[in-house]
Amino acid sequence: MSGGPLQLALREWRDRFRHPTTLICLAGTSVILAIIAPFDGAALLRPLPRLAYWTMVVTTTYAAGLWVNIYTLHRWADRLPRQRRLAVIGLATATCVSVLVWVLNGMWLGFWPAGTALAVYLAQVFVIALIVAILIEAVVQRIMSATAPMVGPSILDRLPLDKRGTLLAMSVEDHYVRVTTTKGQEMILMRLSDAIRETATTPGLQVHRSQWVATAAVVAADRKGDGAVLTLADGTQIPVSRRYVPAIKEAGLLPAR
Repeated sequence: MSGGPLQLALREWRDRFRHPTTLICLAGTSVILAIIAPFDGAALLRPLPRLAYWTMVVTTTYAAGLWVNIYTLHRWADRLPRQRRLAVIGLATATCVSVLVWVLNGMWLGFWPAGTALAVYLAQVFVIALIVAILIEAVVQRIMSATAPMVGPSILDRLPLDKRGTLLAMSVEDHYVRVTTTKGQEMILMRLSDAIRETATTPGLQVHRSQWVATAAVVAADRKGDGAVLTLADGTQIPVSRRYVPAIKEAGLLPAR
């Protein structure tokens, strides 16, 4: 997969939002809110309309909040320190969700608070949105972690389930690392040095300032000038810079001249 922050964020948003566990959690949250009927909901709406209302609110606000969260992370991860980045994400997500709920309530219930009432209302929405988002995210992450197959190094935990094959190689593209496995490729927003640390259980070598390979994936090695070229099991060819030639010799990947 290739593309900038927008394309990468869009794919991650789609995968997470459409995940069965997420949909189940959203449905469960909607049912719970329809039953407890906060904000005098029982007096305003009958049971079925109330369920439809909360399903709409929970689904749209979670989708919007998730999108703002993911896009902001992809757009600013390399520009802001972690604490400032989290503050930006929190503020952007809370603002988006609060405005969206205000509009939905106005359109659905004809409720358009203003002045002090609006400030109190938005504060309440912010707190509820924050609690719901944390609960849903905690449940989703716990269930997805429990159901994810335990295969290979921890770097694979960052990949979609359908891409978690045997680790073959990693390469740098802009601020992203392209992770290649026997089941495909995926771009991850991180540094190569951090990605390499997460391959601890897979023997491998850095062979270029922007390339890492799993030694078991190498099926051929040939010299090329002062460097070399490694051929992987999937046919991919990886360049080896002169600086790393001694390392691949020591690993027995490059035959002596």
